[in-house]
Amino acid sequence: MKTKAMTPEKLQKLQLKREKEIRYWEKQQARPKSNTYFWYLVLIIALIYAVDEIASQIGTLMKTEIANDLFQSASSVTILNLLQVVAIPFQVLGLLYRPMADRFGRKIFLVLNTFGMSIAMFVIFLSQNVFMYVIGACMIMFFVPHDMHVVFIMESSPQKKRAITYSVIKFFANMAVMLVPILRRLLMQSADEWRKVYMIPAIVGIVISLIALLCARETDAFIASRLRFLRMTEEELKAEADRKKADNAQGGLIAALKFGMQHKQLRWVFICFALAGIGVIGSLDYQTIITYCYAQSVHGGIGEEFLNLVSINEVTQALILFPLGSAIAQLIMGFVSDLKGRKAAAITVAANCLVCFIAFTLGAKMNFNPSVVGFLCGAFVGSYYSTNDVLIMMASESAPTNLRSSTSSAQTVIGFVGYAMAYLVYVPVTMIFGNASITTVSLCLLIPSFAITLIALIKNTHDTRGVNLDTVTGCEWD
Repeated sequence: MKTKAMTPEKLQKLQLKREKEIRYWEKQQARPKSNTYFWYLVLIIALIYAVDEIASQIGTLMKTEIANDLFQSASSVTILNLLQVVAIPFQVLGLLYRPMADRFGRKIFLVLNTFGMSIAMFVIFLSQNVFMYVIGACMIMFFVPHDMHVVFIMESSPQKKRAITYSVIKFFANMAVMLVPILRRLLMQSADEWRKVYMIPAIVGIVISLIALLCARETDAFIASRLRFLRMTEEELKAEADRKKADNAQGGLIAALKFGMQHKQLRWVFICFALAGIGVIGSLDYQTIITYCYAQSVHGGIGEEFLNLVSINEVTQALILFPLGSAIAQLIMGFVSDLKGRKAAAITVAANCLVCFIAFTLGAKMNFNPSVVGFLCGAFVGSYYSTNDVLIMMASESAPTNLRSSTSSAQTVIGFVGYAMAYLVYVPVTMIFGNASITTVSLCLLIPSFAITLIALIKNTHDTRGVNLDTVTGCEWD
């Protein structure tokens, strides 16, 4: 903290402000907790996590209906995907918004994020044009990535029960997505009534945010950390700043990219991450794949009347079991990762992703039972994102402490290479041949990319389970 330019009056005001904040946090720290508070908090966080999952997936679960209603075009889904570029500035703003929780606390942002994404869904419910829909979608993209509920879980759970608590809550949140197809069945009499599905999650989310505001407490970990900072002397603050500067020496995106490319383990984890990114279209447009495959296999066409029938019948039935397939796939990743290691988990979920993608696509094309297709689709999507999660974990555990945070950013940049390759194929083909070609494009992108990913994982990567994060150098596997 710099004080040389401050007048005595400003220093006095600053000190009074600090003392006032110390008294506030000491009062919060001294508040007694009931024996049931932890379980009550778990319930609140589980409900918030459910709202977050629904807000992040509801648009994808109804993408075909939204796209065809907003854009009267054979390539409506591609146009809707391209429109997501508008949300990029909001995601950048989120990078500035996210660190504020380290200054002002976890609770306020837990409430704000839940309220914000709920209001965003309500805006989409009320939208009557593309402009209002985009505003709501951009709001969702701003609030959803913050994941303050995850921080709450990590900081509030007992250390020995942290992983199982997180797994159980995440499983519940994934299963809560089943609300979307249930609401589709109850509220949608035709495909253009998709807005109604947003109403109930929006209202429930607003209510839950108010409950969290009134009943949840700030995490003990944050209070202790904030008090420790506020009680530091000027000399201690300067020493802490010098220590952090030394710890972050050699950090930065460019340094992390260079380091990753120079060392075998990180290099191949990065390559696998980019290869997996090439298959991203299937994970984004799975609902469109189901819709058009069933329209052709059941009704023999992709006209507006056929798509409407499929939307309120086969698609809704398929999506009922989508959350179950997704939740089970993600549970598999967690168990295999802890029991057999990260590499084994990556290979397992990548193979599962490939098999389930082929199975659900062919199942829809061959008019399999929609519930079976929906379960396989969920298993595919859950396995796809689990593959990314394990690769992120492997990269983090393969990087030295001073580059670990920067390595995460570097991995994201490498991942965009895969996404870019996918879109370079996806956009021109689907703009020419329309939404019906998305299935073929997804198959041609995901099957070879994940087959190569599996080979690379087996032959060129090493397990990182049990690595000492304090001493790992990244050179161990060269």
